[in-house]
Amino acid sequence: MAEIKFKLDNRRRGAFYVEEDGKQVGEMVIGLSETTLTVYHTEVDPAMEGRGLARKMLDAMVAYAREHGLQVLPLCEYVHGQFRRHPEEFADIWQKR
Repeated sequence: MAEIKFKLDNRRRGAFYVEEDGKQVGEMVIGLSETTLTVYHTEVDPAMEGRGLARKMLDAMVAYAREHGLQVLPLCEYVHGQFRRHPEEFADIWQKR
């Protein structure tokens, strides 16, 4: 079963990532400032595509942003696409440029 984890270094750079059977099979690379969570890139192992893993990372990232009162700057093509397709779902956290 896929498990979403979060790691952050002391420079406030990190990722939400998916582990399955002890192996990392996807990641969403992020950076944090005082008020903004910037999403740079999302990638899932090609062998694991079509299982909703990117969406699970998106959901974890959105929950984290809401819990910490952050705006999300979606530089990642996947996240930006999801925000554009479902603006009502992300209106409270979407930092538009």
